[in-house]
Amino acid sequence: METISKLLELKLLSIGEYEIRVYTLATVLIIFLITKLLLWIIKKALFRNQRLKKLDSGNTYALFQIIRYAIWVISIGFMLETIGVKVTVLVAGSAALLVGIGLGLQQTFNDIISGIILLSERSIKINDILEIDSDVVKIQSIGLRTSKGLNRDDISIIIPNSLITNNKVINWSHQSRKTRFRIDVGVAYGSDVDLVIKLMEESAFEHPDIFDRDLIEARLVNFGNSSLDFQLLFFSKNIFRIGKVKSDIRKIINQKFKENKVTIPFTQMDLHLKSNDTELL
Repeated sequence: METISKLLELKLLSIGEYEIRVYTLATVLIIFLITKLLLWIIKKALFRNQRLKKLDSGNTYALFQIIRYAIWVISIGFMLETIGVKVTVLVAGSAALLVGIGLGLQQTFNDIISGIILLSERSIKINDILEIDSDVVKIQSIGLRTSKGLNRDDISIIIPNSLITNNKVINWSHQSRKTRFRIDVGVAYGSDVDLVIKLMEESAFEHPDIFDRDLIEARLVNFGNSSLDFQLLFFSKNIFRIGKVKSDIRKIINQKFKENKVTIPFTQMDLHLKSNDTELL
């Protein structure tokens, strides 16, 4: 026992009045391990409660992130106090330095504040489909400074949080898990309008990712320069891969048009030549 006591009292580093002994590092390690254990217990409890009560996973994740950052700030404060660094004195003494750092890292702090807003407001959640700068991404994680998303090409994208909070962002998942999409089709003049509408609606209904047949609607929207312009409206839950869904429906429409002799015309243009010849004198 005396050997252990001497080992814990062993001085590792001495700078002026500050001394770091083995028991100091042991205490820091214990605080670190307790913090990790506490966070593990909280995470297990939160997500277990979420599964039992069928709560939204994005809200649970946001709550855990806020708790996680708060606990780590408190834990780091205890670690510094254990080493002998007075946190209050450190903050007060470095106020001017912090102002300078703040000016230099203004964008970073902006991203951090935006991250806190995202986690507290929960307007953006995990697995939400966002359209940011014309790029569609599925949110995988929301951090304090950046968020991580996956685009439709399965490329991971790191997004500064301020880009989400300070710009116009379309959240395809915000109101409902199903979203309405449209496909534009032009057919030749003289085609049977009712037949075209019927074929387009049947084409959409044949796709397994279309939500409800009652919500499928095809309509004649315009008399174009070289075609009758139709629009197919439908709801789908497959928001992230909607490009593939649209492609499949277009192939079905094309096949049905061929079978029923409905023509999709080429762009046409009438050219009138006016003769302006005069008799040579």
